[in-house]
Amino acid sequence: MSIYHILIEISIQKLTVYKSTDKNWLENDDRWNTNIYLDPVFSTSVSTAANGVGEQYNSFKTPLGKHKIKAKIGQNYPIESVFVGRRATGEVWNESLSKQYPNRDWILTRILWLSGLEKGKNRFGCVDTMKRYVYIHGSPPSVKMGTVGSKGCIRMTGKDIVTLFDIVPNGTTVNLKL
Repeated sequence: MSIYHILIEISIQKLTVYKSTDKNWLENDDRWNTNIYLDPVFSTSVSTAANGVGEQYNSFKTPLGKHKIKAKIGQNYPIESVFVGRRATGEVWNESLSKQYPNRDWILTRILWLSGLEKGKNRFGCVDTMKRYVYIHGSPPSVKMGTVGSKGCIRMTGKDIVTLFDIVPNGTTVNLKL
């Protein structure tokens, strides 16, 4: 069981990793509803959805609520490795590649695939975070952190996503809140 918890505060575009004293934050754990967290171990600016928050399929919004990391993808790939459909393409992002594919939504370096924990809110049906392919992932250096801009995912710098990827295991709980 993970001893880490990730809090993503969308209103300030910030991700913080906390170390728990004993266990993962389970579904009915009171710590989900509090603003008191212990032992922050990592914090960084992120970029969430340009369309705001929401859980609906095809909304291109960042979902709220309780989640967990269902899959970690990209271990040992170079920073700025390109992923399409969660598979490495063999490309490494650069300006030339960016100009060649100007409309590509760049998913780089590492992927932490999120799964909702709240039935009917962010799990199952037309609000299922995992089926919406919402990730925490790396982005090109040109993407500004601390401001909205994604299509629903949580974007990070290449360096920061590697740090996060190396800290947290599969199953780590993630709370996305305003």
